[in-house]
Amino acid sequence: MTESQPTDEPAHEAHHAQPSDQSAASDQSPGHSPWRLPRLSFQPRVLLHLRDYSRANALKDMGSGITVGIVALPLAMAFAIASGLSPQAGLWTAIIGGLLVSMLGGSSVQIGGPAGAFIVIVYGIVERHGVGSLLVSTSCAGLLLFAMGWLKLGSLVRYVPVSVVIGFTNGIAVLIAVSQLRDWFGLDVAKMPGDFFSQMHVLGQHINSFNPYAFVLASLCVLGLFVWPRLWNTRSAVLATLKHLPGGTRGASAASRLPGPIVALVSLSALAYVMQLPVETIGQRFGSIPAGLPVFELPAFSWASVKQLVLPTMTIALLGAVESLLCARVADQLIEMPKHNPNQELMAQGVANFAVPFFGGMPVTGTIARTVTNIRAGATSPVSGIVHAVTLAAIVLVAAPLAKHIPLAVLAGILLYVAWNMGEWREFLKLKQFSAHYRLMLLSTFFVTVVFDLTLAVQLGLAMAFVLFIKRQSDIFQVRIQHTSSTRLDVLMYGSLFFGAVGKLDALGEWARHCKPGSEVHVNTQRLIALDTTGLDNLKEIVHTLHKHGASLHLQQLQPQPYSLLERSGFLAQLGSYGKE
Repeated sequence: MTESQPTDEPAHEAHHAQPSDQSAASDQSPGHSPWRLPRLSFQPRVLLHLRDYSRANALKDMGSGITVGIVALPLAMAFAIASGLSPQAGLWTAIIGGLLVSMLGGSSVQIGGPAGAFIVIVYGIVERHGVGSLLVSTSCAGLLLFAMGWLKLGSLVRYVPVSVVIGFTNGIAVLIAVSQLRDWFGLDVAKMPGDFFSQMHVLGQHINSFNPYAFVLASLCVLGLFVWPRLWNTRSAVLATLKHLPGGTRGASAASRLPGPIVALVSLSALAYVMQLPVETIGQRFGSIPAGLPVFELPAFSWASVKQLVLPTMTIALLGAVESLLCARVADQLIEMPKHNPNQELMAQGVANFAVPFFGGMPVTGTIARTVTNIRAGATSPVSGIVHAVTLAAIVLVAAPLAKHIPLAVLAGILLYVAWNMGEWREFLKLKQFSAHYRLMLLSTFFVTVVFDLTLAVQLGLAMAFVLFIKRQSDIFQVRIQHTSSTRLDVLMYGSLFFGAVGKLDALGEWARHCKPGSEVHVNTQRLIALDTTGLDNLKEIVHTLHKHGASLHLQQLQPQPYSLLERSGFLAQLGSYGKE
């Protein structure tokens, strides 16, 4: 998932052992009590980098941190406004959340803050339960994230099927784009509903209030964001022309470093202000952004409200974990540094999400676009993320009053660009290359995300993944029966004999019910790699039936897992009374 550029799901990841991983191994050593909580291993990555930190590293981190801080400014405001919150909620989330993630996280270069993936969830919570409930839900999600890291569950997040991730990512991108149609067209809509069909209905009702000035501004913003990076590539005619002018090479180099969102935000806001265009601005909808520090305030908390927010809280925690760890994995592929520590990263995300609501913030996660920008700007350590937070805070404290002149249409253009790059649209074109199972999970998750909500989509996607996995494993399990003689049956089993595959033993059970006295069943289990208790019960029934007819069962070449279960259950000893192992 991305907020402003597409990424491909990595096929695999080579893990490097971190100190916390070593402690995890020690917790699982023989003799360790299985019911004891794992030892808390809290080792922020910044401490590792500070051991050999140099002046050269500091200069690179300062430059990259300032760059990312500038990039984060329009995105933080846009994400907050699209989520139904005030712009300062997004700004201080990026500042406080980004600072905590960089100081406490397990990645060397990850940047934390508000992300586009949360827009739909946050907007839905605010609409149904209010801002106060969002703050409570975010803090509770922070506790869950910290617990996931403490219990060393970071590696489990990668087990979410890629088809489910792509499905809800593309669905979120569509919903983000739809949510920005009001400001793109400049429609006079007081409040947008939360679900897709209601939004489309409201937009259709107010289409007569179309504002051409807002539409042009937003369209110019989107067009400019697509064109800006292409102006500075090596084949650009603009770049070639500038290089022939005096000082053109230096000027082109400086211009190419300017982030596209900042160029669009400043230039189009100035255009709207100078020409006095009749478009709605941040100041008209939200008033001025306070230039001071945020106020620490405890959100209204009650056990009754927490019980109502169980599903939203779990959704925030799950999406935050998936988003941040996918982002960290993408960053690992772009840098030559130690791989991230997923458990430490989850604990840092947990601390950040627990803390930001006390300052009126929204959910925090790792952000791929800002992380990639950080890497490309030369970041060498989490110090760059700390500088990013400080830079953004300085901008807010000094220039906050100017933000009231920013047209909402420009922010809508930025988010439309984010939504386009967030979606992995090529995956739809490649669906025919994959199995029906993959297509079903991706498309179902996508449509449920758009039509209903993300929580149901994730639940449905995971449920389908479990069901389809069970079916696939049951298809793999095979039982081959050979009638060697009228009193001997040779059976070959391979695969996993579990609750989803026991039906394939029916033929063997039917033969046992009609076998002759003294018959023998020889089962070769060399390729039987796994056995569960349901499979064991079916074997017991077959043995019981054989015993009633004076027949016996013989198992050969048991693998370690089936042998362990059969021995612990007493099944092997039972076979010894009327058969051979």
